[in-house]
Amino acid sequence: MSFPRTLDHLVYAVPDLEAAVPAFAESTGVTPVRGGRHPVGSANALVALTVAGARGPRYLEIVGPDRERADPGPVGVFGLADLDRPSLATFAVRVEGALTAAVERARAVGHDPGDAEAWSRTTPDGQVLHWHLAKREPASYPAPVPFLIDWGDTPQPGLGDLPTLELVSLRAEHPDPASLAPALSALGVDLALTEGPAPLLEAVLEGPKGGVVLR
Repeated sequence: MSFPRTLDHLVYAVPDLEAAVPAFAESTGVTPVRGGRHPVGSANALVALTVAGARGPRYLEIVGPDRERADPGPVGVFGLADLDRPSLATFAVRVEGALTAAVERARAVGHDPGDAEAWSRTTPDGQVLHWHLAKREPASYPAPVPFLIDWGDTPQPGLGDLPTLELVSLRAEHPDPASLAPALSALGVDLALTEGPAPLLEAVLEGPKGGVVLR
C-alpha cells in the first residue's frame, strides 16, 4: 500500500461528465454522487476513498466541463480543454499550517505551486462551499506534483454521506524523477515515484466489482 500521508483527493478528469458517471458506476459497482458546479466552468461527482489502516477523509473527484456553464467555451482547468479520454490528472494534498507558508516553502526550492486563491462550488441543492487552494496549471497532464488545498471551516467532502471505494495505492512515473524530488519534499508529499517514459499517475481502487486501475 502506497499513498501520500496528506492526500486530500484524486482528480479524475473526463471530457464528458454525463457519460463518465454511469461508466464509472458500471466498472466499479459504485455510483458517484453529484458534487456541484465551479465558477471556472467545471462540474464534478464524488466518491469517498478509504485506506486500510489509515485515518482521515479522502475522496475521488470526477471532474468535467459543466454542460450548463455560462460560457460554453473550453474549460481551462485540469487539461479539460484538450481532453479526449478520461485521465487521472493530478491530486491534492491537505496543507498543514498556513497555505501561504506552504507556497513559500515550495518556491524556495524552485517549484511555484501558484498563489493561494479562494475557490467555491455550488452543490445541487444550492449550497455554496468555500475553500482555498494553490494550483498552477502545469504544461501538461498528468501532473505528479500535487496542488495544495485548505478547507478552512468547510467540511471536507470525504466526511459526507458518499459511496465508498478503497484506495489500494497511488504511484507516479516521470522521465526525470529526481527533478521532482525537491518540490515533493517541500510539500511534504511521500509519493511512490519511479522513472518512466512519460508522466503517469496510477491509482488502484477496490470496490464491489473488484480492482479498478485509474490512469
